[in-house]
Amino acid sequence: MRVPRRPRGARQRRSPRIPGGPGSPRLPRAVTAPLGCLPGVAAAVALVLCAYGVEHAAENSAARSAARATAAHQAPAPTVVPRSVWLGDAEREQPPPRYDDEVVAVFVHHTDSPNGYVCTDAPGIIRGLYEGQTGARDWDDLGYNFVVDRCGTVYEGRAGGTDRPVTGAHTQGFNHRTTGIAALGTFTEGVEVPQEMLRAIAAVAAWKLGTSGTDPRADVRLVSSSGGSRYAAGTAAVLPAVAGHSDGYMTDCPGAALKARLPEIRTMAARLQGRETGGTVPDDTQTAVRNDNDTRNDNDTRNTRNTRNEEQVP
Repeated sequence: MRVPRRPRGARQRRSPRIPGGPGSPRLPRAVTAPLGCLPGVAAAVALVLCAYGVEHAAENSAARSAARATAAHQAPAPTVVPRSVWLGDAEREQPPPRYDDEVVAVFVHHTDSPNGYVCTDAPGIIRGLYEGQTGARDWDDLGYNFVVDRCGTVYEGRAGGTDRPVTGAHTQGFNHRTTGIAALGTFTEGVEVPQEMLRAIAAVAAWKLGTSGTDPRADVRLVSSSGGSRYAAGTAAVLPAVAGHSDGYMTDCPGAALKARLPEIRTMAARLQGRETGGTVPDDTQTAVRNDNDTRNDNDTRNTRNTRNEEQVP
């Protein structure tokens, strides 16, 4: 007995619940073939990604730990008066500043100028130093990166940006990867060094050294770039991270009185970096190697002017 068929269109077909099942549109054969291998490929990729993730998670963790350790010892930047305040319209034409990759040491100087000044006169005194160095000495700019007055005010010295590792012209043979901080005045033996000045010098040292993670109480290895320093060119010298001018050059600068206060400055700077200062001094010597091979003229950014543009020699 025959069963009569339903007329076409009398019943609508339901879409299959499983994609790709009977009655569903078929994908091209070129697509379905790779998809058939997907589970195995996905598993392999997952294993590779997992191994990669574990390995790089460990690397990133170590990098983050190192970054946290460095960041933990970065001191805040002190307030710095821009050079426009003391320079005014006296700026001379000069070449672009030169830069190093980082700062791992600071050299402390005195300007060998009178001490009995009123602090409001400091900008004019610094301008006079600039005119002397760029005029009679034919330097391209003020040699010091920073100048600190007796009231503890910090002034921007050499051009190039206070937050950048500007190559100065302050310590012959050791201007690379260092910052020069000049105390405004003369601090020979028996002269009182104002506490405000000491604190300001320590603040600048803590800030600049903190950018490279350098402990202000550590020793660093610097390579001399000039035989005019205490060390022959190419010699690796171990010097304090907070050094006096006389540590790198044959001079009485920064004066016996200020030189005697350098241990105090180092301790203050370390404290500003958040380091323990309970009498422990780091044993390891940090390394600082010059990042260029040009030893012809350590400081003259034009390399065409007076090759004595190495430092101010008080």
